[in-house]
Amino acid sequence: QVEDAVGCHVEDAVTFWAQNVSRCNDLLKLSCALAEACPQANAVFGKPDFSKIYGGCFSEDGCWYRCMVQQVISSEKAGTIFFKCQVLYIDYGNSEVLNRSDIVEIPPNLQCPSVAKKYRLWGLQIPTDQNLNMFDEGKKFLSSLVFEKEIKIRHKGKHEDGTIIAQAEYEKIDIGKEVVKAGFAEKCTSPGNTKDAEERKADEMQNQHRKIKVSVPLGVNRSAHALYSIPRRRCDQVAASTRTQNFTGNSVFAPKEKMLASTSVPDTRFAQIRPDQKLSEDNEVLRRENINLLQMQKELEMKVQQLKRELQSEKEASMKTARNFEETLHNYIGTKMRNLAAKVKALKEVRYTNKNSRFREQLSESIIVVTEGCLTVPCSLEKLQKIWTEYDLAQERIRLCRNVDEIDELIAKRDEVQQNLYSSVEELILEVDQLPLSERSRTLQELSASLEMVYGQGSEADDSEEAFQHFFKWKSVKVKKLICVRDNTDTALQILADWFSGILKCFDLMSEASSDLEEVVGNADEILKQAELAICEELDTDLNEPDEAEKGIIMSAYNKVIHDICQEQSMINVIQNRYSASVEFKKQAEEWLNRRPDINNLLSIKKTVKSLKAQLRWKLVEKNNFEESDDYSEFEMMGIKEEIAHLRNRLLQEISKEREEYEKLTYLVQKWFPELPLLYPEAGILNYVNSGGLLTRSLERDLLDAEPMKELSSKRPLVCSEIQGQKVLLKGYSVDVRSEAKVIERVAKYHRAWDQQKEKSGLLQLLFLLFCKARFKFIILISGLSDPLVYLMVPYYPGASLGALQAVTPLTLEEALQVMKGVAQGLQTLHGANLVHGSLHGNNVFAVNRKQGIVGDFDFTKSEEQRAAANTMVVSTLSLVSPELKMGQPASPASDMYAYGCLLFWLCVQNQEFGIKEDGTPEVDAVVMDDKVKSLLLNLFCCNRLTAEQVLRDDCFLTIDATPLSPQPGEEHEPQEEHDSQETDEKKVPLTEENGANPTQ
Repeated sequence: QVEDAVGCHVEDAVTFWAQNVSRCNDLLKLSCALAEACPQANAVFGKPDFSKIYGGCFSEDGCWYRCMVQQVISSEKAGTIFFKCQVLYIDYGNSEVLNRSDIVEIPPNLQCPSVAKKYRLWGLQIPTDQNLNMFDEGKKFLSSLVFEKEIKIRHKGKHEDGTIIAQAEYEKIDIGKEVVKAGFAEKCTSPGNTKDAEERKADEMQNQHRKIKVSVPLGVNRSAHALYSIPRRRCDQVAASTRTQNFTGNSVFAPKEKMLASTSVPDTRFAQIRPDQKLSEDNEVLRRENINLLQMQKELEMKVQQLKRELQSEKEASMKTARNFEETLHNYIGTKMRNLAAKVKALKEVRYTNKNSRFREQLSESIIVVTEGCLTVPCSLEKLQKIWTEYDLAQERIRLCRNVDEIDELIAKRDEVQQNLYSSVEELILEVDQLPLSERSRTLQELSASLEMVYGQGSEADDSEEAFQHFFKWKSVKVKKLICVRDNTDTALQILADWFSGILKCFDLMSEASSDLEEVVGNADEILKQAELAICEELDTDLNEPDEAEKGIIMSAYNKVIHDICQEQSMINVIQNRYSASVEFKKQAEEWLNRRPDINNLLSIKKTVKSLKAQLRWKLVEKNNFEESDDYSEFEMMGIKEEIAHLRNRLLQEISKEREEYEKLTYLVQKWFPELPLLYPEAGILNYVNSGGLLTRSLERDLLDAEPMKELSSKRPLVCSEIQGQKVLLKGYSVDVRSEAKVIERVAKYHRAWDQQKEKSGLLQLLFLLFCKARFKFIILISGLSDPLVYLMVPYYPGASLGALQAVTPLTLEEALQVMKGVAQGLQTLHGANLVHGSLHGNNVFAVNRKQGIVGDFDFTKSEEQRAAANTMVVSTLSLVSPELKMGQPASPASDMYAYGCLLFWLCVQNQEFGIKEDGTPEVDAVVMDDKVKSLLLNLFCCNRLTAEQVLRDDCFLTIDATPLSPQPGEEHEPQEEHDSQETDEKKVPLTEENGANPTQ
C-alpha cells in the first residue's frame, strides 16, 4: 500500500499514518517504513523527528521493556536509508542503540512514570583531568564495591531534576571514600564552583561514550522478574550490577554518565540547609543507631544463653554416651561371644533342617521324570484311528441308505473295513499291553499333586526346553555359591576353634610348655569378625527368598513340568479309551464277525403274542356273553376271569420278552448292524428306536382290565388299570398321521431324559406308548368317548398331588422343602435335556409318601409355546404364569422356575393372606416365613431368576435329605375321588373354590 501511494499520494499517506496512530500504536515503525520505502519522502518532509517518543521493545528472552528515544542515527547504503535509535530504558536507567524496527510506540493511555532513580554519591566530584578509560575503570571499580552486597543508604538531599544525593556504606566501609582512595573521584571543595566544570566533564564523556555505542550500566533496582528478564544486547555486566535487595530496602545505582548529567545544575535547596537542622538529623541518625545496637545486644545475649543451654545438653549427652561406652567396653567380650554363639546355634538348626532336604531337588527330579520317562504314542494308534474313521463312515452310509438293492454292496464294503479294523485292534492291544499306562498315569498324578502343594496352581507355559535349561543353569550356580559359602563358614570356624585351643594352653597353669602371649593372642578381633561374617552370610544365603528373576525361572520350569504332565496324561487317556474300545470291539467282533443277527426269536415272540391276544379277546367275548346269558353261574364266571387273568399275565410276560429282544436288536443296530431296520421292516425296529423303547404295538387298551375315570376325563379318555401289581393310568391322545411323529419325538426325548438317572431324575416315569389297533374312530360304550389313536401309560399315584395333599393334610415346612427339592431336581433334569415343562402346577407335581417330589409329565401333543399359552393354573389367588409369558414372550427355563417359586410360596404361606404386585408377583416381604426361604423366593421372583441347579445349592436344601425313594404306588394313600391332574385335559382346573372345585375332596 505504501509503494502504491508513493507516486501521487505520499503526503496523504503520511497524514493517514499520523491520524491513525492511536489505532496502530506504531507510528515510529510505520513512519520509518514509509521513509525507507520512499526515499523521495525525505526530500519532501525531511528526516522524521522521533525525539521524546516513548516506546517499548521485546528482548530475546521474550520480556517487554519500556524505553525513551534519545537520538536517531541514520545511515544510507545502496540508496536506502537505515535508521537506528539510541534509547534510554526508563525502568533501569541504562541506554542502548536499537534498530528502529524493534521499537513500538506506547499509547499515551498506557504510559506511566519510570521506575529507575538517579543517585549521586555525597561529597564527590569527577576530576577534571580524567579521561574516558579512567572513567570506565571507575565504573567497574564502583560495581565491584556494590555487587551482591547489602548497602546502607543515607539520603543527604535531592536535586530539582530528581537526582538523590546519598551516602553509601557497606558494613563499616564508606563507598565514596573507597572511590576517592582509588583515584576515580575527589572530594568536593566548593560545590558551587566545581559544579559547572563537573557537568561539562560529564557531558563530554557522555558524548564520547555515545560515539562508541557501548552501554555499561552500573547498578539497577528492579523486581525479581526483571532480574531474569534483562533487555537483549545488554551484556553480563548488567546482571553483574544487579542487587535485588539491600539493607535499606531501596538502594539503586544509576549509570555514571547519567549521574554526571544530573549534577550539572546547582542544587540551591542543598546549599540552604541550616547547621542546626543538619545536627538534628545527625542526632536522629545516632539515636536510631543506638536503638539498633541495643536491640542487637539483646539478641546477642539471648543467643549466648541459647548456646549455653545447647552446650550443656550436648555435654550431658556426651557424658551419658561415655558412660554407656564404658559399660559396653566392660561387657564387650561377653556380648560378642553370646551373639556369636547364638548365630552358631541358629546355623546348626538351619543345617539340621536342610540335612535331609536338597535344594530344589523335587523340581529337578520332576523334570527328569517328565523328560526321560515320557511314554510315546503307539505306532498302531494312528493307523487304528484312520481305519476306525473309515468304519464309522461305512456304517453311516448303511444307516442312511433307503434302497434295498444298494444295501448289499455297502454291507460288503463295511465287512471289508471291519476285517481291517479287527486286525488293527489286535495290533494295538498287543502294543498297549507292553506299556505301563496305569503305573505311568499314577506316577504323573502323584507328581502333579506334590508339586501343586509346594508351588500352587500352574499356568500356561511355552512348549520349549529353554525353561528346563535355564532352571538347571540357575540351580548349578546357586548350589556352587551355597557350597562355597559353607566352606568359608567351616574354614572360619576352624580358625576360631584353633585360636581357642591356643588360648586354653596359654591359660593352663598345669602346662609346662611356654608360649608367647603376642603369638597366642594374635589378631583375635579379626578372627572373631571373619567368623561372624561367614556365619551371617550362610544364614542369609539359606534364609533369603529368591528374587523376582529367580522366581520367574523356577515358575517357568514348574509350569513347563505341569504342561508336560497334562499333555502326557491326556495322551494316556486317549490311549486307554481307545484300548478299552478296541477290547470291546474285539470281544463283540469275535461273536458277530462273519455272521448276521437272527430276528427269528423276535418274530416267534410276536407270533406268540398274537396268539395270546386272540385267545384273550375270545375269552373277553365269552365273558361278556356269559354275563348276559340265562345260565349265569358265579363259579363259572370266576373260572373265566381266572383264565383271562392268566392269559393277560402271559401276554405281559411275552411283551416283556419282546422288549428285551428289541433292546438287543437296538444295540446291534446302533453298534454293528444299522442295516437291520431296512432288511427287516416287519420287525418295527426303527419305530422302537425312535420312541426311545416306549412304543409297543403288542399291547392294546381293550386287552387290559381298564376302568374309565370319567370324573377326571373331560376331553380325552383316562382309564386306570393294573399291570403286574402296579396301578397305572392310560392317557389318551388324539393324533393324526402328521402329528404322530411329533408326539413320538417328544415322548422319546422326555423318556431319554428320565433314563439318564431313572428314579433319581425327579421325573414321572413313562411305561409304554400304545397305538390303537384301528385307525378310525369308534364309540366305546364303557367310556362314551371317541377312541384315540395313542395311549401313554404312566404310574398312578392317587391322592399324592400337591393340590390333593394341601386340601386334606397340608405339608409341613420340612416336608414341603424335601418335596420341592425333588421337584427342583426334576426341573434340572428337563432343562439339562433342553426341555421346558411349560405347564407346572399343583396337580402334576407329586409328593410320594409326602417325601419324594416328582414332576409330572405334560401334554405331548403340544409344543412348549402351546403348553405355556394354555396354562391358566392358579394356586390360591396366585397365578403360576410368569410376567414375561403374560407379555407374549416364549416359554423358557426361567418361566418354569417362576412357577416353581409360586408353588414353594404357596406351600410355605399356608393360610396367611398376601398381596399381589402389579406384575403379578406375590409380596413376599409381607408374610411370615423362614428367612432362608424368603431369600430364595425373592431370587425366584426377580428378573434374573435362579436356575434349578442354583436352587439345589441354596441354603434351604443343604440340610434336606432328598434321597429318592423307589415309588410303590400300591403303598400310597387311599385313592381320592379325583386323580390330581394325572388327567390330560387341555385346560387344567386348579383346586380352588373360585374354579368350582371342592377343597375338601
